[in-house]
Amino acid sequence: MGAPVSAESRLAELGITLPEVPAPAGAYVPAVITGSLVYTAGQLPFVSGSLPAVGRVGEGPGLVASDDAKEYARIAAVNALAAARSVLGSLDRVTRVVKVVGFVASDASFTGQPGVINGASELLGDVFGAAGAHARSAVGVAALPLGSPVEVELVLEFE
Repeated sequence: MGAPVSAESRLAELGITLPEVPAPAGAYVPAVITGSLVYTAGQLPFVSGSLPAVGRVGEGPGLVASDDAKEYARIAAVNALAAARSVLGSLDRVTRVVKVVGFVASDASFTGQPGVINGASELLGDVFGAAGAHARSAVGVAALPLGSPVEVELVLEFE
């Protein structure tokens, strides 16, 4: 078995710069540590302070395409990693991605939530290697804060 994956090095190799963690939009903190776990608050796919799209995910006019939503789930996961790093100091302390919870604002006929949240899951595998394998929920909801098409939260184990 080789040396553990350096998450910080992998982010650089992938060309990903974690954003500054914005002030919470409510009465909560972006991430909290308990024991050897860090829990992130749900993160939206903000890019430079704004959402790249709003609306429900589905196939058809006026809906956010599932391929676009998958990319937004990836961005939301990047933002969740930024929240985690804000309390850990370095993502190299992460030993395992334990759980991902993904919410997809879904059109009534849309059932592709797992594929959308794969955007977050695949990113975590790219960053953490085998330690990025995780349990997951992909949940369709009627609406998300600010009209976001997706929201992602993480539970990470660290030392």
